[in-house]
Order: sequence, then C-alpha cells, then structure tokens
Amino acid sequence: MRRVAIFDLDGTLVDSAPDLAAALSRLMAARGLPGFAREDVIPMIGDGARVLVERAFAARGLAPDADALPAFLSDYEANAAVATRPFPGIPEALAALDAAGWALAVCTNKPEGAARDLLADLRLAPAFAAILGGDSLPVRKPDPRHLLGAIAAAGGEPARAAMVGDHANDMLAAAAARVPALFCTWGYG
Repeated sequence: MRRVAIFDLDGTLVDSAPDLAAALSRLMAARGLPGFAREDVIPMIGDGARVLVERAFAARGLAPDADALPAFLSDYEANAAVATRPFPGIPEALAALDAAGWALAVCTNKPEGAARDLLADLRLAPAFAAILGGDSLPVRKPDPRHLLGAIAAAGGEPARAAMVGDHANDMLAAAAARVPALFCTWGYG
C-alpha cells in the first residue's frame, strides 16, 4: 500500500486569504458594512465557510442573516482564484512526493466543490488522488474521521500516512487519528 500525504488547503497549499478577504468585503459592502483587510481575515480562517462568515459578522457586532452564507459561497466560488496562489515551492513539493511514490490527498474544511474548483483553477487538482471538503462527510477537522476518510479515499491506511497542515484543527485531527503531522509555519495557524 502506498504512503499517503494528506494536505490541508488554505494556509498550507495555497495563500487564499486575499480572495477570502475580498469575498467577505463584498458580502459586508452589500449590507452597508465595512470590509476586511487580508490580515483581519487570517485569524478567521480554518473552521469552514459557515464559521468564517459567522466570525466576519461577529467582528461587526452582528449575527449573519439567512442569506449571508449562500451569498458568500456563490461569490467566493466564482472568484476563488483571482489572487489565490500556491505557496512558493508547493507545486515542486507535490511533484517530488509523487515521484517518490506517495499518493496525495486534500482534507480541508472548505466546501468540497469550492476546494475542487480552486485546485482545478490553479492546475493542482491532477496531483491529488482524493479531495475531501468540510461537507464531504458528516464530520470535519478536528474530528479524526475527516482525516481518516481522506486517507481511505486516497487508498491508504493511517499507519502509512502523514498530515501536513497549518492549523490547530490539522494537528488535533492527526493526533486523534494517530497519524504523524507536519506543521506549516508559513500558514495561517
């Protein structure tokens, strides 16, 4: 059985903060509220789109309205690759792992459709045997079953897998799944 490297997406593989901040700013502007700078959004990233929108509204002293999440997702998914780019060295690292016989997968709390579209737009999708989003299973990180599901979807087993991420959720999921983890200090966590 092949070794499997499971990657988080936002803050690990790609710098998505500029497009997330832009989409949140457009969401706020549509409601007559001030937008966000990139650095304001970074601490909000990591727990999925619903929590991101909740945190953005909380930063404005409000709760999100019923249309906020669908409006955000629609806008963000259409504009997710405007300024988002892989972190330096990521495409080369993925190619080197593939050449060394590793299967690669993504385990992100971002909705699966948005993750797939973003990876396709950035021409990274072909590198991955599996892509699981925050809505792919009934659980998401830090629940270890999300990570274990990604390992299984990539054709691997936990004893021959490693998690690569930038957030506490990645490290907690890996620890609970008893999978070694590498923490990316360049990310958002």
